[in-house]
Amino acid sequence: MKLTTAGESHGKALVGIIEGLPAGLELDFAKIDADLALRQSGYGRGGRQKIERDRIEVLSGVRGGLTLGSPLAFQIVNADYKNWQNVMGADSCDFTQRTLTKVRPGHADLTGLLKFGQTDARNILERASARETAVRVAAGGIAKQYLSALGVQVGGYVKSVCGIADGAEYPFEKLAQAKSRPLFMLDGALEEQAMRLIDSLKEQGDTAGGVVEIRIHGLKSGFGSCMTYGEKLDGRLAGALMGVQAIKGVEVGLGFAAADLPGSRVHDEIYAQGGMFVRRTNNAGGIEGGMSNGEDIVLRAAMKPIPTLMRGLNTVDFITGEPCRAAGERSDVAAICACEIILEGVAAFTVAQAVAERLGGDTMAQVISRYNGL
Repeated sequence: MKLTTAGESHGKALVGIIEGLPAGLELDFAKIDADLALRQSGYGRGGRQKIERDRIEVLSGVRGGLTLGSPLAFQIVNADYKNWQNVMGADSCDFTQRTLTKVRPGHADLTGLLKFGQTDARNILERASARETAVRVAAGGIAKQYLSALGVQVGGYVKSVCGIADGAEYPFEKLAQAKSRPLFMLDGALEEQAMRLIDSLKEQGDTAGGVVEIRIHGLKSGFGSCMTYGEKLDGRLAGALMGVQAIKGVEVGLGFAAADLPGSRVHDEIYAQGGMFVRRTNNAGGIEGGMSNGEDIVLRAAMKPIPTLMRGLNTVDFITGEPCRAAGERSDVAAICACEIILEGVAAFTVAQAVAERLGGDTMAQVISRYNGL
């Protein structure tokens, strides 16, 4: 299973192509659109989210709600393109409009200009923008439905915002409640503190990051492999999550905390129960030796603060070399809720890839039969 994406932030549309889906997967597009709406939600979002109303439009690979086994192509139209056509048109445009040379620290602007031989950071930021993640949310929504047909669920919540952290542990069944809250946090008192902090940062022209926890529930053991490093499931998931804009750290299970504890308090002891092997703890986060072990897969990712500040940081103008303040683009104060939804989708697609590689199958009936036989 493979995903290819294309599109710029203010171009005509964002496009995705998924190869390797089996025939006969029943898709509920309303659920995908619901995820896309959640990606645009959350306390601290900016003006762009009021312009766009993201919807998936399938172009090929589906008939009557069922996948055909051929590549599934889809697009998400950018409503704002009508205001940017003279700037972003493919055939002709005005290169003097909306140029950006006051490169922003923490963004792809300067490095991209140097790497691709450009003079206008518009040619870099339009693709580097987190707007691209709408495609990955839609693809992740399809992957969630593929996994759901096997009894595998994906969920998550926001664990911290700019240092205001929730140290509690929650059962998987409670995670869905987070989506009805303004910051996707499960502790109401902490969420109120975080919202007040976001308000304060907005007044200061500053931004916030945070930590998201993602869980995959119901996946059987044996997905991924210990035989080659490229097949390790934790490595693939970490790489996928790190591939999302603004993610600067990923941990599995106890993660970095495991480095501070003795082995007796880290490794999950194994017991025999009812003819099965069980673990009473899940410090490994559901992955041992690069393979799923049947427990919930637990992932946490750290999102840095958004690099576009309303009060720009010190920088230089790429053309003149003169010191200046970084350019401002329409942006958010906090996008941690969007990050949570994006990471759910990315994790789901990565797990779906691992499942498809192990089980194969030209039809969903074959996939389900093989999974049930494990």
